[in-house]
Amino acid sequence: MAVKWTSGHSSSILCLNVNKEGLVASGAERGELTIWNEEGFRLGQIQLPRADDVTCVVFSPTYPSRLYTSHGETISMLDVRSLKGPVECFHLNEEEINCLSVNETDSVLAAADDSGAIKIMNLENKKVSRSLRRHSNICSSVAFRPQRPQSLVSCGLDMKVMLWNLQKAHPLWTMTLQENEAEGAEQQSAGQFFNPPLAHSLSVAACGNIFGCGGEDGKIRIFRVTGVKFEQELGFKGHTLGVSQVLFLPEVYWLLSGGNDGKVLLWDVSNEAGKQLKSPVKSIHRRKARTPASTKRDGEPNAMVTNEHARILPKLSIEHGEKVNWISYEDIKGFRKVLVADQSSCISVYPLNM
Repeated sequence: MAVKWTSGHSSSILCLNVNKEGLVASGAERGELTIWNEEGFRLGQIQLPRADDVTCVVFSPTYPSRLYTSHGETISMLDVRSLKGPVECFHLNEEEINCLSVNETDSVLAAADDSGAIKIMNLENKKVSRSLRRHSNICSSVAFRPQRPQSLVSCGLDMKVMLWNLQKAHPLWTMTLQENEAEGAEQQSAGQFFNPPLAHSLSVAACGNIFGCGGEDGKIRIFRVTGVKFEQELGFKGHTLGVSQVLFLPEVYWLLSGGNDGKVLLWDVSNEAGKQLKSPVKSIHRRKARTPASTKRDGEPNAMVTNEHARILPKLSIEHGEKVNWISYEDIKGFRKVLVADQSSCISVYPLNM
């Protein structure tokens, strides 16, 4: 049974984030922003200018009181110790921002928007240093890789996942998440409704080399980065509807996923993804299937990729019951919990017993 955090919003909560001191930020429709302590007591609330929906909230990894928020085409920086209003506002993007990410050194911020562009801002001089434009549709998620402050991954509704280095204006590697024709034909012949793998959410593991992606087709895909490219290690059906959120937990290969089917699931991919990270030699006991894929270095012809379809079962299944907008994770003195935002104005908190 979930604990409900109430009286913080009057409309649907769209995003969540937790800082290393246990403070929780939640953003909602019509510009509402609320700060909570780890026990769910509201510490402060403001309405951001223009009352645009708050689409993403991200705490600084080095300054716990600094919070970056996106609302409309604007990024606001706030000090959560004094929520009187934004400390600074930035107008980098031309269309609505969907996701923010800050690198570990708090030196660079990435903002992905509806045009497919990713604006890179130098947080020291507060200027745009790069404009990454290779997604042909909405860029839904962007994430810096831990331990690699100049490297990030992105995904979008063009069904593409990209690996970037900030020294270059084009992606190092691109993969299109389209199912191969044989599998698609099989699904259609079976009379099943086929959802294209629009990519909704990304999360990078603490090692920086493993990341997960959630798609509209209900699948979760796990990738491994090697040098300037990445390949798919695992692909498994996670939800009956689109996967709106994925989140790697700190220090382990445990992945949370939230879906439009109202479920929150916990997965252990350490036996597969972790094994692949530690050893370049693939186990002879693993099944492999070579399938055509639209995987290429930018400017190069399509290549072949190892596509692994693993039979993985969730370690924990939470029947949340409502479409999941965002999931976050908190660990206070060994007490672990999952925070879920949905179409309501409440935050649901579940204990995570692992």
